[in-house]
Amino acid sequence: MTHSTGQVGLLGEEAAARFLKSAGHQILQRNFKCPIGEIDLITFHEGTLVFVEVKALSGDGGDPEEHVNRAKQRKLAAVAEFWIAKNRRPRCAYRFDVVSVLARPDTEPQVRHIVEAFLPS
Repeated sequence: MTHSTGQVGLLGEEAAARFLKSAGHQILQRNFKCPIGEIDLITFHEGTLVFVEVKALSGDGGDPEEHVNRAKQRKLAAVAEFWIAKNRRPRCAYRFDVVSVLARPDTEPQVRHIVEAFLPS
């Protein structure tokens, strides 16, 4: 059975959230949207606010995290700044992680967590 792109994305986000919760992350928000864009997951872990981009693929399109290019990183950084200002956390420590999910049909998703995947420019 094959999955649509939307289904793969939802499966990936669910797998990522479960993985991060089991690693001790507190999920603060899912799918935060603002006029600038969207962030998949916002968590709090060991005193640090974590903005998480989830990339999920179902086939052999390379490593999912390779799809988080410079333009995507800049957009994520701008959305994070918007979230921080909106939630009045001006001096909090934060980072950007990527959770890569291979969601192939009829198998458990393979999850890889890249801590501090990039630094905002």
